[in-house]
Amino acid sequence: MNIQVTIEEKLEKGISFAILADGSKALKSRLLTNAEKQDLEKRRKASPGSNFFLVPRTGQLVAVAFTESPGDLGGALESCRRAGSKLSDLLQEHKVNKVYLTGNNIGFDEVVAFSEGLILASYRFLKYYSETNYSKKRHPLSDVMLVHNRADRKVVEEMEVVTRYTMMARDLVNEPAMAFSAVSMAEHIVSKASRTSIKSEILTRGRIEALKMGGILAVNRGSIDPPAFTIMEYSPANAVNSRPVVLVGKGLIFDTGGMNLKTGSYMDGMKSDMAGAAVMAATIISVATLGIPLHTIALLPSTDNRVNGNAMVPGDVITMHDGTTVEVNNTDAEGRLILADALSYAKKYKPMLAIDAATLTGAAARAIGPYGIVAMHQNASKQFEVLKTAGEETCERIAEFPMWKEYEELLKSDIADLSNIGGATAGAITAAKFLAHFTDYPFIHLDIAGTSFMDKRHHYIPKGGSGTGVRTLVKFLTYLAQRKNINE
Repeated sequence: MNIQVTIEEKLEKGISFAILADGSKALKSRLLTNAEKQDLEKRRKASPGSNFFLVPRTGQLVAVAFTESPGDLGGALESCRRAGSKLSDLLQEHKVNKVYLTGNNIGFDEVVAFSEGLILASYRFLKYYSETNYSKKRHPLSDVMLVHNRADRKVVEEMEVVTRYTMMARDLVNEPAMAFSAVSMAEHIVSKASRTSIKSEILTRGRIEALKMGGILAVNRGSIDPPAFTIMEYSPANAVNSRPVVLVGKGLIFDTGGMNLKTGSYMDGMKSDMAGAAVMAATIISVATLGIPLHTIALLPSTDNRVNGNAMVPGDVITMHDGTTVEVNNTDAEGRLILADALSYAKKYKPMLAIDAATLTGAAARAIGPYGIVAMHQNASKQFEVLKTAGEETCERIAEFPMWKEYEELLKSDIADLSNIGGATAGAITAAKFLAHFTDYPFIHLDIAGTSFMDKRHHYIPKGGSGTGVRTLVKFLTYLAQRKNINE
């Protein structure tokens, strides 16, 4: 969907509007009559748990949202986003396509967060509906106009870009597996990136074989479609980093589990197993669009994990890009195999930091549910703290798990250098330890299995593809580019 956001000096008479107000202060907006303000105060007192109210007017929708004050920036902004989500529902119900947003005793950042929640909540994936149902389900919103005495166009632009590409990631995840092969998804992403200064290259089977990427090739053996390895590079002339940041995203088009076939309902939603690639593609495109002065590279290994006569089986031993041999003890632990080749390939860039995002383990989802991202790091403590701060501000919170050396014991194999699984316990951690084996640089691992695909709507995050990770990573990379000692 295409929503235009503008900054205006004043409200146009008769157009719907919403006021974001500090709930701890008196409402003094001149946009409301004294009678309307008195009525609002009575309703607030009668419903102390409510913070969103519709002001009765004929022919015009008017809403007032009172923000909570949890005492931290992240919680305050999240309160504003959730108010925007409620406004989105109201606009859809009343078929309103244009709305003014303004503030009363509130900062501009809060008004922008209000609009962010509104726009993200207005997302709909309607590509496969018939024309009749498309018309019924589409959100009417087309124009959001911000009015504030401290308006900053740059802040608005950042919000616009990040919400746009968060929704691009959602679209990619929501597409059925039949819509994309590994190669056609790579081509689609590269097409999106071509609007920026990103330089892209798609490696297919021949090049992947020449690079001896045994993990990607092994997972691909059960597919009739070739694998793809996408390289995207944004290298601005004013880059502040002497060595690049490398983003690695898992691009499993569909995961059946391979010969360790997923049973029951565990295959449901496996079209989302490429969410890591979607997030990292959306992130680097956002970085380039915003002109963040950070040399950034994205590596997106992609295939599907299917079953046929040539599919890898438990007990197979494969040789990875860096020469490590791996005993495959479970074909459903395939994501780490394709990521390992990409992380090994990343060594050629001598990165200052590499971050991977992957729907990697059910263990991560079971550990903390859909409320945050399970994350670990190796030799990246300073960068990890910045990432956690970014996650708090976007409410895409980071839950740190340990990376103790003892977990390496669980990955030992009797016949190869490594096993691709570590047993029944600490599954999210052993998966990260497996990946860390293929790195020789500061490394952060993000397991987004619990957050990438939602079973039900949660405020401005829709059912289905969430795009979680894009907003946090763009904010993190923005902060990283601002560090004075970035090259130390």
